[in-house]
Amino acid sequence: MSGLNASLGYFVAVVIFAASVRTLLKKWPRLSFILEFASSFMLVACWLEVQTIVEVGEWAGGLGPDVTVTMLFVLLLTHGVICGSMSGNPSVAIREFLQLEVSTVPTLLAVASQFLGAYLALHVAVYYWSLELTDMHMIKNLMARECSTSLLVSLLQGFFTECVCALIFHLIQLNLRRRSALIRVPVIAVLLTFLSYTARGFTSAYINPSLAYGLTFYCPGFTFAEYALVYWLGSLTGMTLALLLFMGHIPRLFAKNLLYFQKTRFKGPRGDKGEKKKM
Repeated sequence: MSGLNASLGYFVAVVIFAASVRTLLKKWPRLSFILEFASSFMLVACWLEVQTIVEVGEWAGGLGPDVTVTMLFVLLLTHGVICGSMSGNPSVAIREFLQLEVSTVPTLLAVASQFLGAYLALHVAVYYWSLELTDMHMIKNLMARECSTSLLVSLLQGFFTECVCALIFHLIQLNLRRRSALIRVPVIAVLLTFLSYTARGFTSAYINPSLAYGLTFYCPGFTFAEYALVYWLGSLTGMTLALLLFMGHIPRLFAKNLLYFQKTRFKGPRGDKGEKKKM
């Protein structure tokens, strides 16, 4: 249990950092890109530790799959509660840009901050593993240079997996946007946990370009361009399809609704024709 206690302490420290940044900058909406940095940092830093428990803890620390799935769900639930609307997900930021909800410069700042948060989280996690506080972390430190890739299938299968999972995720998230956070946050956490567990033998369904960058892009087995094809292009393709299916069009690109016919809400008075006949 010492390994699990060390991991819990690490999780608490990362969560406190993200919550502190949000509290300090909550009154300055123009600095929302820094909140995206904290959101991405928290998600990647904690998910790296969950990944460590999955890879090492199950046989070195005696932690079963039920523990890892529970920890992943708690991580995603905590992330949704702490970070709120700050997703730490570039595909969500780009979707909001395509919906005309956010302009170009804030979107670019948000995406850059999310990748910077993922990059910093990776280095913080590597430093944490180098401390070798437990046997699990000692083994992980030895394995850090030769990590296992999350992409366990061909590029075509990986692209299709990420695309379908992103399509499902964004469709459900779009439908839940107007719901209360008490419903939205747990449902999204359950959905992401389910997709990650279901696709663990394929791509792990990160559905988040910055998260995938922090978790698997540095692992051998595929080139940077091949990872980008699966985890970036696949995720963005699924997001675009979800937006098209949900709205019928992509507002940033074209205004005409391609899928659904919109009926006019206002009709002329019915008595007009009768009055004309009497005339």
